[in-house]
Amino acid sequence: MKCAFLFPGQGTQTVGMGKDLYEKYEIVRKVFEKASEIAQIDIAKLCFEGKRDEYKKPYVISNEEIQAGEDLNQTENTQLAIATLSLAILALCKEKNIKADMAAGLSLGEYPALVYGGKISFEDSIFLLKQRGYYMQHYLPKEKFQMLAVIGLEESVIEAICDEIEEEGLFIQPANYNCNGQVVISGEEKAIQLAQEQLKEARAKKTVVLNTSGPFHTRKLEEAAKHYKQDLEKVTFLEGNNCIVLKNIDGRPYQKEENMVEILTKHIISPVRFEQEIQEMLQEGVDTFIELGPGKTLTGFVKRETKEVSTYCVNNVETFETLCENLGNK
Repeated sequence: MKCAFLFPGQGTQTVGMGKDLYEKYEIVRKVFEKASEIAQIDIAKLCFEGKRDEYKKPYVISNEEIQAGEDLNQTENTQLAIATLSLAILALCKEKNIKADMAAGLSLGEYPALVYGGKISFEDSIFLLKQRGYYMQHYLPKEKFQMLAVIGLEESVIEAICDEIEEEGLFIQPANYNCNGQVVISGEEKAIQLAQEQLKEARAKKTVVLNTSGPFHTRKLEEAAKHYKQDLEKVTFLEGNNCIVLKNIDGRPYQKEENMVEILTKHIISPVRFEQEIQEMLQEGVDTFIELGPGKTLTGFVKRETKEVSTYCVNNVETFETLCENLGNK
C-alpha cells in the first residue's frame, strides 16, 4: 500500500466542523489550543459556532444551538479554521501510526501538507495562514468578480475562450485545474457572463457560478502577494523529511534547492493545478488517498481520475474510527 494525505481548501468549511473530534480527543483540543494561542483567535469557537472571538483560555463549548455566522466564511478566518482542523486530524493519525508517502493540498491545504512533509513548522504555518488570509481578503481589487466551475470541456477550449474575452479588454483566466473535466475560471462579472454563454455553445456539460469573495489564484492578487512575501521572508523553512510534498503551481514535488518564498508568493497568483498533482501521485503508485479535513472534495477529484484506488474522508469521529479500523497500527 502506498498512501497520500490530501488537505482541503477554502469552500469546504461548515459551522460545527470538528466539534465531535474536539470533544472526544485530547490531542485535538491541544492542537486547537496551540493554534489559537498563535493566531490570538478562538479557533474552536470559529469552527463550532461560526463566530470569531478574541482568544479566551480555557475554551468551553457552548450548549447553545449552533447557527451559521459570517465570520467563518471570511477568508482571513476560513483559512485558519480549515487548516487547524486538518492539522488536528493529522495529529490523530500520527497517534494511530497512520502515515503517508506523499502529501498534497488545495490552495491553503498546501500548508498542512508542508507541515507533514517537515518543510515548515506548525507555528509558522499558523502565522503564515493568518497573514495570507488577511491579505487575500483585504487587498482585493474593487471591481466585482465571479468564479465559474466548468464541467465536461477540454482545458484547451476553456483557455481559448478566456483568451478571446481578454482580447476584448475584460479580465478572465483559469484559476483551478481540479481534475479531468473540471476547471474553475475567474473574472469580472461581465466576462464570466460572456464566458458562460460561449462555454455552453462549446458544449460544456455544466457551468456553475461559485460563491466566492475574490479572484483567487489570478494576477488580480498581486498586491496581496507582494505584502505576503514580506511575511514569508521572516520564516525559516526546513529541509523536510521523507514524505514527498506536491506544489499547486505545477503539480510537481518540492525540491530541496527550490526557493520556498518565491513558490509560496507565486502560489497566491497562479492557477492551482491539482489535476497534475493527482496524476503525479498515481504515477508514483499511490493507491490509498486520505482526505484530512472538512468535506470530501479532493477525494471526489481523485475518483474522477480513477476508480482503481481506495479513498477515505476523515472529518468526524465516525470517519476517523473507520480509518483506524482499516489502516490503524499497520
